[in-house]
Amino acid sequence: MRTIATIAAVLLTIAPASARVWSLSECISHALENNITVRQSSLTVQQRENDLNTARGRRLPGVSAGASHNYSFGRGLTADNTYENTNTANTSFSLGADVTLFQGFAIRNNIELGKLNLEAATADLEKARDDIRIAVAKAYVQILYNREILQVAENQIVVDSIQVERLTFMMQNGKASQADVSAQIATLSRSELSRTQARNNLTLSILDLTQLLELESPEGFEVEVPSADAFETGRLTNPEEIYSEAVIIKPSIRTEQIRLDNAETNIRIAKGNFLPSLSLSGGLGTNYYTTSGRDMDSFGKQLENNFSQYLGLSLSVPVFSRLSNRNGVRSAQISYMNQQLQLENARKSLYKEIQQAYYSAVASESKYLSSVAAETSALESFQITEAKYEGGMASITEFNESKGRWIEAASNLAQARYEYLYQTRILDFYRGEELAF
Repeated sequence: MRTIATIAAVLLTIAPASARVWSLSECISHALENNITVRQSSLTVQQRENDLNTARGRRLPGVSAGASHNYSFGRGLTADNTYENTNTANTSFSLGADVTLFQGFAIRNNIELGKLNLEAATADLEKARDDIRIAVAKAYVQILYNREILQVAENQIVVDSIQVERLTFMMQNGKASQADVSAQIATLSRSELSRTQARNNLTLSILDLTQLLELESPEGFEVEVPSADAFETGRLTNPEEIYSEAVIIKPSIRTEQIRLDNAETNIRIAKGNFLPSLSLSGGLGTNYYTTSGRDMDSFGKQLENNFSQYLGLSLSVPVFSRLSNRNGVRSAQISYMNQQLQLENARKSLYKEIQQAYYSAVASESKYLSSVAAETSALESFQITEAKYEGGMASITEFNESKGRWIEAASNLAQARYEYLYQTRILDFYRGEELAF
């Protein structure tokens, strides 16, 4: 048919020749590298690494050095138990170190806590990356859908334009009325409005995706169309099997499990406050002293003579802490029980998400198969009606009605096929597979 051949020619010219074509994998990779939310989560991981390094550093001794100089003047008591005006100066130097030998296992538990916080931050980073992957895939599919709807609108304009030309020619030969031509021109105008709306929707969906990718402009952006194999049916897996895999690998569950381990560590830290702490300290020092009117040893001699060292052990035993230690343990235990509920809720939420995604995929598969059959039937009916119309055996009203049913079926098919594509890939994603078409 001339109309169908013309439509095929139009479809070949829709994609801009100068556009860069992005695959879904390229879009996801670019978003993961440039998205601000992901970059912020990455900085949180670095902060937790720094916190862990600080916790490990508490095992090391603390070393400090000091120096001071004091000057005094005026009337004061002397060694002879008399008062006189004197000027004195005192300079001292010190070097000390201390190390905690035992502190109720607080150092060890805080290091373990730091490791868990780092693991949780890493899992949160992966969850943020997963969220971006899903958002990009959804925006990508929306572009594909809007692009196909635009193609349907272009098809409609081709058909209507041909009929306007046909009726105009027939009117010039007295075989059609001006009213018929005007009605078909109105139909063409509605089709052009539909194309404008479809083009605007496509532009906005491209803008949404390019903003997710942190691109400066949507100009020259185009997505890769999936191959026919991507729409293969009969590939759904039951939700129980998907959940059994997802509950092990999904970062949202890992994060809650790590936080449960974190809460358990906090209980040990709180119980450690009941235990004594022992620390070792040592140091050395010297000073230099002068008094006006008296002969004093030289600076070097005094530093040598006044040199001293010390070494000490300090033991602290908690006896009564105004119930703060006991209440601290209780608070940590309550937090642990609350986190158990959080983990259980996260698992249930994941199962609900998988169930919803599965049954949505089942429904979309059924809708897709039905839409394929409906579109095929509508196209065949349109082709028959078109042949009858060209042979003078069908009216323009019958032609437009048949065309409208075909266009509607094509639109429904576009929606169903990309909904099916998205839902099935989301199910695969729950199983740990990469999002790709």
